[in-house]
Parts: sequence; structure tokens; C-alpha cells
Amino acid sequence: MRELLFVFLGGGIGSVLRYGVKLVQTHLSLNPISTLGQTIFPWPTMVANVLGCLLIGLFYSISGRTGMSPEVRLFLTTGLCGGFTTFSTFSSEGIDLLRGGHPGLFAAYFLLTLALGLGAVLLGAWLGGK
Repeated sequence: MRELLFVFLGGGIGSVLRYGVKLVQTHLSLNPISTLGQTIFPWPTMVANVLGCLLIGLFYSISGRTGMSPEVRLFLTTGLCGGFTTFSTFSSEGIDLLRGGHPGLFAAYFLLTLALGLGAVLLGAWLGGK
């Protein structure tokens, strides 16, 4: 039961942080690819997913060599990173790009998210192993 509380708390914080990424993007008007003021490329989701990949690699690496408690590891990985990243939004926004007639942007979004995400996990694991 205690583990569920750690996952719950981390997930809530991660979800709020993901929403914060969207607010920052909106506040700074970071819309380099847009049509009539409407953002086409889903930057906030990609940034959250890639950053979450970096963090999960870092957290797993650090937890493996520091003796981090299982509860803290669950809080950081399953909770925080799980709440911060989002495969469902990634998938939905990808379909929106296709439906909107932007197959090139869809391909770029898919490939960039996948490549940068995998690279970020590796980078995080390497940084955590130092």
C-alpha cells in the first residue's frame, strides 16, 4: 500500500510538470511551425517525453548504484516520469498531424521523438553512472 502512495504522489507531480511544459510553450509563443497562429507541431509533448526519457535513465542508473529505496525509485520512475511522459498524447497528436494533411511533420515527430527518447535514456543512464 505504501508503494501505491509513492506512485500516486509522483504521478500527480509529473502530470502537473507536463502541463507546465505546455504553459511555458504557450506563454513564450514557441510556435515555429504554425498555421494561422495555431501550433501544428506538438513541441510540448515531445519535450516532455524526451526529458522524461533522460530522467528515467538517470534515475534508474543512480538507483542501481546508490542503494536508493524501492519507494523513492517508484516515486521517481513509475510516478514522476510516468506522469510526466505520455504515449497516449504522442499517439493522438500524431494522428492529428496525419488527419491535418501533414504526413512529413508526422514522420518528423515520430522519428524525432523515438530517436531523441532512446538517446536521452542512454544519456541519462551514462550521466547517472558517473
